[in-house]
Amino acid sequence: MDYETVGAEDFGASLRGIGLNLLVRDVRAQIAFLETVFGMQAFQPTTDFAIMTYGDQVFQLHVDGTYHSNPLLGLLPENPPRGAGIEIRLYDTDPEEACARAKDAGATILQSPTDKPHGLREAYILCENGYAWVPSRIK
Repeated sequence: MDYETVGAEDFGASLRGIGLNLLVRDVRAQIAFLETVFGMQAFQPTTDFAIMTYGDQVFQLHVDGTYHSNPLLGLLPENPPRGAGIEIRLYDTDPEEACARAKDAGATILQSPTDKPHGLREAYILCENGYAWVPSRIK
């Protein structure tokens, strides 16, 4: 699928399995963070929306205002962090490299790269929207 040209209806009809939609205050700032720290790619970016890819995985960013009639909008906290309780795990990203880029991008390193008992080396990086991004690799 050509994410740069696909229309909203065709894109929506193509989605399967589990989907991830992140509500953010500033779509372009979130894109810059994801591209800089994790090498993700944005498609059809606007101030309201973007299709994001990480390898062959796809997810979406939406600015709060696009959810004007969505029941979730009233649950968003006024003050950060807003993403508490969710871990977005990126199993194909080196934690050391991601943390170095995250520091340069002004993100918060919640936990530096650490070897975990479940066989992975991982870190916790918080973006300005409070989502926990967890770059992970096999030890």
